[in-house]
Amino acid sequence: MANPRALDKRRRSVRNIRKITRTMELIATARFKKAMDRAHAATAYTERMTQLVRDLAQSGAEVKHPLLAGRTETKNATLLVLTANRGLCGGYNGNVIRAAYERWTQLKAEVPKTTLEVSGKRGITGFSYRGQKPDERFTHFDDKPSFEEVEVIAARYLDAYAAGTLDRLDVAYMKFINVARQTPVVETLLPLGSLSVEAGPAKKGQAAEAQGQQTGKKGEVQYEFLPSAESILQEVVPASFKVKLFKCFLDAAVSEQVARMVAMKGATENAGELIKQLSMTYNRARQGRITGELLEVMGGVEALNK
Repeated sequence: MANPRALDKRRRSVRNIRKITRTMELIATARFKKAMDRAHAATAYTERMTQLVRDLAQSGAEVKHPLLAGRTETKNATLLVLTANRGLCGGYNGNVIRAAYERWTQLKAEVPKTTLEVSGKRGITGFSYRGQKPDERFTHFDDKPSFEEVEVIAARYLDAYAAGTLDRLDVAYMKFINVARQTPVVETLLPLGSLSVEAGPAKKGQAAEAQGQQTGKKGEVQYEFLPSAESILQEVVPASFKVKLFKCFLDAAVSEQVARMVAMKGATENAGELIKQLSMTYNRARQGRITGELLEVMGGVEALNK
C-alpha cells in the first residue's frame, strides 16, 4: 500500500513546480509581446530596405557595389549561429543547432577556411559537445538585442568582406513567421547579390510590379541618382545588410520567447494533471489506511469480548 505521507509530500512538490512553471510562462508571455512588437516594427523597414537594394540592382542602371558582387571563388566563409543563453524552451535550441551543424559540415567540405561564431550559451555548449569549438562567442544578447550591439558585429563583417578576408556569411537562426510557426533557417547574407533575384512567395507579384514601374516598355530607367548612384549605394547597401542582420537577431529573440511560453504552458498543464492523479492516489491510500486501522480496532474489540 502506498504511503499517504509520501504521496502528499510529492504532491506538494509538484504544486511548487507548477507555480514556478506558471510564473515562467507569464514572464515569457510578457517578454514575447515586447519582442514581437520590436520585430514587427523592424519588419517593414527591413523589407523596404531590401526592396530598395533589389530595385537598384534590377533597374538597369550601372550600379555597382562590392557587397552586391559575388566572389568567383569562396575561400573564406563564416557561420553565425543564434541560440539562447537559457534552456526550458522546448526544441528551440536543438533545432537551430541541428540546422547550423548541417550547414557547418557542408561549409567545411566546400570552403578551405571556415570560421564558426555562436551567440548564446546553449549553442556554444552544443557545438562544443560535437567537438567544434567556436572561434567567436557572444553571450550578451538576450531577449532585447539592440541595434548598436548588432551593428558592431555587422561592421566587422562588412570590413572583412571589403578587405577580401570574408567571402561568404551564413546566419543560422529561428525565423519567426507567426505565433504558431517558427522554423530554423540558414540564410546567406553576404554577398548581397542574392537580393537582386530574391522574392518571397507572397511578394513575387509585388516585385514584378515594382520592376515594371522601374523600366518602361523600351527599358528606360525610372531612377535618377543625385548626386550619383555610387554615393547612394555607399549608404544604402551597408545599411540594408545591417538591418537584415538585426532582423535575424530580433526573430531569434521572439522565437525563443514563443518556444519558452509554449514549453512552460505545457509543463504547467502536465503538472496539473499529475496533481490530480496524485490526489486520487493519495485519497485511496488514506482511505485504505483508515479502513485498515478500523478493522484492527474492531478485531481488538472482538478479541477482548472473547
